[in-house]
Amino acid sequence: MELAVLNITGGETGRMATLNDAIFGVEPNDHAIWLDVKQYLANQRQGTHKSKQRGEVAGSTKKIKRQKGTGGARAGSLKSPLFVGGGRVFGPVPRDYGFKLNKKLKQLARKSALTYKAKEANILIVEEFGFETPKTKSFLNVTNSLKLSDKKILLVLPESNPSISLSARNLKNVKVTIAQNVNTYDVMNAGTILMTENAIGELNQMFGI
Repeated sequence: MELAVLNITGGETGRMATLNDAIFGVEPNDHAIWLDVKQYLANQRQGTHKSKQRGEVAGSTKKIKRQKGTGGARAGSLKSPLFVGGGRVFGPVPRDYGFKLNKKLKQLARKSALTYKAKEANILIVEEFGFETPKTKSFLNVTNSLKLSDKKILLVLPESNPSISLSARNLKNVKVTIAQNVNTYDVMNAGTILMTENAIGELNQMFGI
């Protein structure tokens, strides 16, 4: 697949960029995408939730009333889950929500997500650009020129660029990443993939193509 390379003013540069069919033209696997997104979201969970069980609640362990003759049920410690202020039965404990996925499956998921974006014509290629100083207005000018101001954008760069990252940091509908860190969730969550020319080569290298 070939796409025209645009400049940051929205005009054509006269160059064409080739998107490798081994990445952007595979047979999409929806289940692989679902698993990869599920793993990504699971890894975002802190898993620090905790409630106190009866052995952890502060309080006396003295038997609160005699065993027989009260007309009520037997009762021991005030820390019993049956009483207000007692421990919680089967409450949450800290845990890791992460799970393992095979490398090939994760690669298939990323390729499938990128293929969907390519089929939907939601990928734009721009020439390399940067800003002298970080400024949100400068980045907004770029998105307005490319008619992406109302889109959720994933900007893929070949390498880290602080001036661009800082310029886009305050924009809630823009995420900046480098080609090596492209993941399925970010691709599917974005409305448009905005990619620089050199980022294509980095993507090919990441997939071993």
